[in-house]
Amino acid sequence: MELIKERIIAAFFSLLLIASVFASSASAAVGSANLKVTIVETNPYPAKIGEYLTLTIQVENVGGDKADNVDIDIVPEYPFSLDSEANTVQNIGALNPGRTATKEFYLYVDKNAQKGVRSIDIRTRTGKNDPWSEITFDLRIGTETFDSKGTVELAEIVSSPEVFMPGDKGTVTVTLKNTATNPTVSIDGKDYDTNARIQAAVLKPLSDGITVLNAPYYEMGLLGPGDSIKLTFNVEVEEDAREGIHNFELAIEGNSFDYNSRKSIPLEVDSSNIKVIPSKPLRLVDGKATVEFDVANTHPNELNSVSIRPEAEGVKFYPAEYFIGPMDSDELFTIEFDAMTDNSSDTGKEASGSVNMTVTANYNNGINRHENTAGNLNLEADSQSPETNSTVALAGVIAVFIPAAFLLYRRKKH
Repeated sequence: MELIKERIIAAFFSLLLIASVFASSASAAVGSANLKVTIVETNPYPAKIGEYLTLTIQVENVGGDKADNVDIDIVPEYPFSLDSEANTVQNIGALNPGRTATKEFYLYVDKNAQKGVRSIDIRTRTGKNDPWSEITFDLRIGTETFDSKGTVELAEIVSSPEVFMPGDKGTVTVTLKNTATNPTVSIDGKDYDTNARIQAAVLKPLSDGITVLNAPYYEMGLLGPGDSIKLTFNVEVEEDAREGIHNFELAIEGNSFDYNSRKSIPLEVDSSNIKVIPSKPLRLVDGKATVEFDVANTHPNELNSVSIRPEAEGVKFYPAEYFIGPMDSDELFTIEFDAMTDNSSDTGKEASGSVNMTVTANYNNGINRHENTAGNLNLEADSQSPETNSTVALAGVIAVFIPAAFLLYRRKKH
């Protein structure tokens, strides 16, 4: 019996040791730098035999730590070769968690190459003394042509959010449509089908400050006459992106070279936000007040989950935070808070003077949470004479009979 107990105890501690090793390994993996590699553009696609190919490679740090000195190494094999051996390794430098960087490589496709799919290896490392990590990608060689005569056109563009703020992430969804109306068309006495093929579609930013997080779409299939397809691209606007209209280029590879097209896709960036403005004097009388604010959405599109939170040292507000919810562009709300001196605070015990007050607005633009603060507001604290106090007390009795709907109200600007 004692021997069995000893073996059970030994097995138990062995399991604990194994679990701790796996836990520490998992923790280290989560906390370390980790690089994700994507080919975001192949130009031209498919690669043309006997010509140069531009390969745009994106590296994203999806780990929890900073990568100190990132290198990208491309390992070409026949039929690919680099334009220069000096360009085999390109350095990105430091890459913080969640950040991306792109590099371009120029490859030559041998003139004797055969049509088909060939592979290429791309290696990355997080620092000069760190090991290389390798991933293999497939590249198509040879232009595919089809006798189909359907034409792919851009039918719709939808951005979410409609207007981005600096630092926002969101999506751009494009709808591509085959504009043919009949199943066949006769050209020079020969009949052709009017199907349209999307061999590739890539969204590429044309200005600094915006990034496309998706790899290109390849081999999206066949669209019959009048059919359409939606392609969604994840995009990110940098914190320091300029305001105004940014443009992407949507490059579409169609049935053949004659059916390839490039479309301009606009994206608007605007930093205007929620404005909070006092609509009557901010004044505490004998430690009490009702403070009132106009809240306006100055952004070009609807903002959601809007809430307002006032703060002042030595003063309590009721409610502590006012939740408005969605606000259309140019919509105006008027809200009120009851303010009361906090007697437990030394600042709150002062009978007169002013207290610095801030009002913070929180809201969502699409999936992005934002916050801005109206500061440098002075909440004046006054004392009243006994006669004034009596008048205020009488007014308070009368106010009891005023319906609550008149105390908190909503007003829209038309």
